[in-house]
Amino acid sequence: MIVVLTALEVERSAVLDRMTGATVRAHRAGTLFHVGQLGRRRVALGLVGAGNAAAAAVAERAVAEFSPAAMVFVGVAGGLRDWTRLGDVVVATKVYAYHGGRSTDGGMRSSPQAWTPSYRLLELARSVGRAGEWCAAVPAGGRPGVHFEPVASGEVVLDSRTSEVARWLHENYTDAVAVEMESAGFALAGHLNDDLPAISVRGVSDHAGGVKDVTDEAGWQPVAAGNAAAFAEALIAEIDDEDAEAPAEPSGESRGFSNLNLATDHARVGQQIGAVYGDLTVGPQRGDRK
Repeated sequence: MIVVLTALEVERSAVLDRMTGATVRAHRAGTLFHVGQLGRRRVALGLVGAGNAAAAAVAERAVAEFSPAAMVFVGVAGGLRDWTRLGDVVVATKVYAYHGGRSTDGGMRSSPQAWTPSYRLLELARSVGRAGEWCAAVPAGGRPGVHFEPVASGEVVLDSRTSEVARWLHENYTDAVAVEMESAGFALAGHLNDDLPAISVRGVSDHAGGVKDVTDEAGWQPVAAGNAAAFAEALIAEIDDEDAEAPAEPSGESRGFSNLNLATDHARVGQQIGAVYGDLTVGPQRGDRK
């Protein structure tokens, strides 16, 4: 199982449109996940809403609910560099929680937390980017670029090149090429769960430069979300997952199996129990009673 998380409805729709056999599964606290197939992989898709705190909370729920082999965040972002084009994909090689800092008499001092994805997951992403086959799922009209660069994750929507936040980013995070609001919380949840492999894939939907409304009205959010989803699907296909070929279970049903332990020469059989679904009977075989 692979968990895929998104922040906006346009991002969830971009992933859901690529899924088959999706059914809704409810977490006991009410969070709804779509569980189905994304290519050859079984995935659970969740919507976290905007913000790092929400991303961390829902990611934690997803890990507890599904025990995934990996997590992928799929979404849009604002580009911080002029050489990124609208629709390009940015795979985060590092995530900065850029609002971390210390206020002093001499001004603000940056002291962010930062997380990197697992080496294996990042190598798979680079391989997918080099192969370029993922672009076959992208509508005609220009092949998006793929950039493997740091991403800045904060608590506000940035739509300016001259605001205080913009200046803070460009002065302190000179290697970040995109800005968004969820990857820091998402990365933290992966780190706190025994460094569960987690990676963020973002499509550039605007340039965080004061014209976000214009690019949004021009339809760049669904384009960028679709490109990120297409790349994520190709990446997920390469992730090792022991139940990768298993079809999604219909809602309310579970897989069944039987197991028989036999002992000879006065040996005794103990109880070996992992996850139990349905009825369980413990005792001697019929006919063994004396």
